[in-house]
Amino acid sequence: MKKLVFAILIGGLFMANVNAKTLVAYFSATGNTKRLSQTVASALGADIVEIEPKVPYTSSDLDWTDKKSRSTVECNDPSARSEIKNKIAVSPYDTVIIAFPIWWYNAPKIIYTFVESVDLSGKKVVPICTSGGSGLGRTPADLQKVGSKTADWRKGTRFSSSASASEVKKYFDEVLK
Repeated sequence: MKKLVFAILIGGLFMANVNAKTLVAYFSATGNTKRLSQTVASALGADIVEIEPKVPYTSSDLDWTDKKSRSTVECNDPSARSEIKNKIAVSPYDTVIIAFPIWWYNAPKIIYTFVESVDLSGKKVVPICTSGGSGLGRTPADLQKVGSKTADWRKGTRFSSSASASEVKKYFDEVLK
C-alpha cells in the first residue's frame, strides 16, 4: 500500500510539471523584444501576450537624447506608471516570463504597471530583457518590491533579440528547475 501511495504521489508531481502552464508577457517598443518573446514562447510551448500601452509610444517618445521625451520623463519619475490598454489574465499560469527592453538600466514603467496590476502570488516569475548592451541591473529587485510578496522570482537575464530557440530553452531549463 505504501508503494502505491508513493507511486501516485510521484506520478502526480510529474504530471503537475508536465501540465505546468507558462505565459510570456512582453512589452516591445520597437519590435526587438517581440521577436525574443516569440522565440521564447515557441521554444517553451508557452502562451504569449503583449502588454499594450493605452497610448502607444512614438519614435519621438523614445528619443533618449531628448530630456523631455516621454520615455525619459517616465524613467526619471519613480512614481510614473504607463497605463495598459489590455487586461492580462495570469491566473491560469504557473510561470510568468516578463520580457521588456531596458531603458536607462531599468524596466519601462509599463512593466511596473503590469507587475502591480496582476496577482503573481505563488507563481514562478522570470524577468528577461533586450538591450543594446546593458543588463537587467537593479530591475528584478525593483520589480519584486512592487509585486506580489509571495511570487517566486527567478534569476533573469538579458538576451539578444535574435537569440536562438536552443539558447533560450537551455537558459529556461536551468532557471525553472
